[in-house]
Amino acid sequence: MGCGSCSTGGCTPAGCKSNGSCLTNGCSKLDVYDWLSHMDMPSNYKAFNIVEVKFKGSRKDFYINHENLYLENGELVVTETATGGYDIGHISLTGELVRIQIKKKHMRLDDIAKKIIRRATPADVDKWKAAKDLEWETMHKARTLAIALGLSMKLSDVDYQGDKTKATFYYTAEGRVDFRELIKKMAETFRIRIEMRQIGMRQEASRLGGIGSCGRELCCSTWLTDFKTVSTSAARYQNLSLNTLKLAGQCGKLKCCLNYELDTYMDALRDIPDEVERLETVKGTARLQKTDIFKRLMWFSYPKEENWIPVEIKRVKEIQKLNREGIKPEDLRDEAVDLQAAPVSKVLDYENVVGQDSITRLDERRNNNNRKKKKKSGGGGRPQPEGAPAAKSADTNVVAEGVVKAEGTNQPNQQNRNRNRNKRRFNNNNNKPKPNE
Repeated sequence: MGCGSCSTGGCTPAGCKSNGSCLTNGCSKLDVYDWLSHMDMPSNYKAFNIVEVKFKGSRKDFYINHENLYLENGELVVTETATGGYDIGHISLTGELVRIQIKKKHMRLDDIAKKIIRRATPADVDKWKAAKDLEWETMHKARTLAIALGLSMKLSDVDYQGDKTKATFYYTAEGRVDFRELIKKMAETFRIRIEMRQIGMRQEASRLGGIGSCGRELCCSTWLTDFKTVSTSAARYQNLSLNTLKLAGQCGKLKCCLNYELDTYMDALRDIPDEVERLETVKGTARLQKTDIFKRLMWFSYPKEENWIPVEIKRVKEIQKLNREGIKPEDLRDEAVDLQAAPVSKVLDYENVVGQDSITRLDERRNNNNRKKKKKSGGGGRPQPEGAPAAKSADTNVVAEGVVKAEGTNQPNQQNRNRNRNKRRFNNNNNKPKPNE
């Protein structure tokens, strides 16, 4: 989805090279919704003089609006930098929500010292676009220099400063890298100040973006900001196969989504007994094959048998207790759960007034109407030619019975006719002209 409302002159969908340069839902990363924008502030309210500015990728920072400029979300502004010069970014948040964000990030108002210089002028925007156009070529040249020096590092992204005097290179590496010679060569080649920042695999995927195996854009490049540790135990608790090709994301690490449902599985595993590898019976030893956590079933099988026996967790605990006491049940099949039993009808917690629970409710109504039409047309058989005697069938008896019943129940209609006839006679007699007295 493109947009033409931002100052960049149109953007492309998320996950591309726009890197969130406009603040629409189609191409912005880590977008912020101002839920206080439609509220009227008091007349004596003084606007909060700190705003949040977003730069390339997920980099955000807070700046002081010391000149009390009227700034809106998405507006380009020129900001100070810690090392001198200036940078250009978009306003991502203003007002009281900025105060909440500062508190959420455990920052103090005194720690914020950088200021907003001015609104971005057309000249500033042109210089900023020219700097951004150099990033792709600069990154490839820097990779060539790193390979020539034999450095075991991977340059993943370059971020130029708005005034085109400084470039920040993001790289990943297994360990520490001595890149002093590389910085000298890059400074001579690009004629700018160089800053090197080492990031992790997850941060690299966050900056570059992409599509995950679920078919959606990566969580780390859209909304996920903190990367928690993901271990293989999360896959074990969820009964997932320990296949690194399926469990690893584009960053090469375990997928962050393995932690999303882990708490639900941990709550469900509380009632499941531990160390149930086998159950002793008179027939033999039944070994555990699979555990269905949410259906609360454990599947066992006897040696040299292919059929698995589903047993409820409650009964497994009872058999486990009997085995500790030296008692063995006869056969585990006697404790099996009948999975082919008729499903229990769901009890609704509300009154189904309009009958919209069934998906096929309209089909049943249509079938009933078709049956009624067939009955009216004589059973839906072939039409008889005119003058031909009607075929005798069981339907004729039904029709005959209907006629007989109609005739038998026609007495009230005859009484109505007689009553109407008497009324007409009475009205006719009243309407005759009377002789003059």
